Amino acid sequence: MRFLIVEDHPLFREALEGALKMVAPEADILQATSIDSALELLSAMAELDLILLDLSMPGTTGLSGIIRVRKAFPKIPVVIVSGHQDPQIISGALSLGVAGYILKSSSKQDLAQAIGEVLRGSVCVPGAYRSTRPQRVAGPAQDLIKRLHDLTPQQLRVLEMLKRGLQNKQIAYELKISETTVKVHVSDILRKLNVLSRTKAIVEMSRIDFATLATEGTRTKHNRAQSDRQE
Repeated sequence: MRFLIVEDHPLFREALEGALKMVAPEADILQATSIDSALELLSAMAELDLILLDLSMPGTTGLSGIIRVRKAFPKIPVVIVSGHQDPQIISGALSLGVAGYILKSSSKQDLAQAIGEVLRGSVCVPGAYRSTRPQRVAGPAQDLIKRLHDLTPQQLRVLEMLKRGLQNKQIAYELKISETTVKVHVSDILRKLNVLSRTKAIVEMSRIDFATLATEGTRTKHNRAQSDRQE
């Protein structure tokens, strides 16, 4: 079997590698420390059985790392391994079709058990999340996620760079493409996101930031509680 760990912290990479070895001792385990390097590795791989992906990676915004990986390689199962425990963030990740969500606070044995469940075809989620009433991602964020799926992998990468504040010339240099091509990508991004400016696109991207998702989830829960009291 062949696995890919996408994690920028060496201690967590080591922990995940140990858990994978418990599940499949003879497995070939690859590692990447960013979304870009992960996508490069994936492009060079003939087959891969599972991706273990941290949400908080350099150069990514909230759930956008999942979107980029799932968009480019939709057939490879992805399991999120994250320190974020907010139900709204977990719901957002699950809505993107991941095969599981594991908390970084889990023991190596629990990590191995969850990974084994996924390899057997199950979707694993934290026990605390399972025991609560399932929550939907807040409306604006869910709508944005749908629109982001219309972007190509290259457009998603350009959008991430816009979020980082890069100008067209810098984006062209990093992606090794012409500024004219960057302008075409930006134009298509604005059209697909239904916004009129780069600034508006960046504001839209903030809707899938972790802090925003958590805040929206708290607001939704508060509104539901108020509605229940009124009834």
